[in-house]
Amino acid sequence: MKLHYYQETDSLYIELSPKPSADSREITDGLVVDFDQKGDIVGIDIDHASKKLDLKTLETTALPLSATRSA
Repeated sequence: MKLHYYQETDSLYIELSPKPSADSREITDGLVVDFDQKGDIVGIDIDHASKKLDLKTLETTALPLSATRSA
């Protein structure tokens, strides 16, 4: 999973899978979910993220990580 923040558009993209998106659906205003060809969720796009989320901190709880790396 990767988090991508785009300051110029104030959007946060949560990449859940590296698979390409085949379909996108707007769930509510400013929240778009991307799906692969099988219908599995591959990403979530949140517009105006800094107005909707606390972007100052990132916390995880009990994730089964074997290694941590940053890109």
